[in-house]
Amino acid sequence: MDLSDAYANGPYIAQAETYPPRWREAARGFRAALAAEGRLREGIRYGDGAREALDLFLPEGTPEGLMVFVHGGYWMAFSRSDWSHLARGAVESGWAVALPSYDLCPDIRISGITRQIAAAVTVAAGEVAGPIRLAGHSAGGHLVARMPAPGVLPGEVATRIAHVMPISPLSDLRPLMQTGMNAKLGLDEDEARAESPVAMAPPACLVTVWVGGDERPVFLEQARWLSEAWGCSLVIDDGRHHFDVVDGLETPDSEMTRTLLHKA
Repeated sequence: MDLSDAYANGPYIAQAETYPPRWREAARGFRAALAAEGRLREGIRYGDGAREALDLFLPEGTPEGLMVFVHGGYWMAFSRSDWSHLARGAVESGWAVALPSYDLCPDIRISGITRQIAAAVTVAAGEVAGPIRLAGHSAGGHLVARMPAPGVLPGEVATRIAHVMPISPLSDLRPLMQTGMNAKLGLDEDEARAESPVAMAPPACLVTVWVGGDERPVFLEQARWLSEAWGCSLVIDDGRHHFDVVDGLETPDSEMTRTLLHKA
């Protein structure tokens, strides 16, 4: 069975082609505003590769802690600079926010991206004291869900993880082997299982799985699978689809931002 259409989002979202340029414009404006105030540290290296860098956005005063947002794009698209505006809600709530880029398939395997994000979280943790809260969208939801697994992060970083929010995550990678995109992802049975959060033991930290109520059925299923496998909370955000489900991160008083930063 070919599941390519089941995992396609753009064809089922009105004016889908307008979203990436809008994201880039909002991101550019937010970066410029914080840079003008001296509250952006851009291009902090976490590895030797060209894309192994993160941007760190700082609040006014001492940060409450660190939030890390990992972007999606099926591990094949986008960069940290497309999503800077999603740091706004946490920054205005007093948190520092790190947004990493990472190498993209087919130049790297998904397991390699997991290791890159672990390195990025570790470097960001060295820059900001306090609790760490992780959020990621789609493929980024998969990547943040991988972080609490034993041995992925150094012990001193792992113990600081207070809350993980996979947003519309890909939690079981095995179905993706039945899509056309696997020509670039290169998943085999062993890697697909090893990289699937649903196959991991439930982490000790708090987890909230978040998904849009108007998403494709497979994304609702992927979110439920993770919630059921880990026994964690599942929020179905009514009226949100795969492209606008992350919008709450722009606003400090949104339910998404408040849940991520303040839920104990």
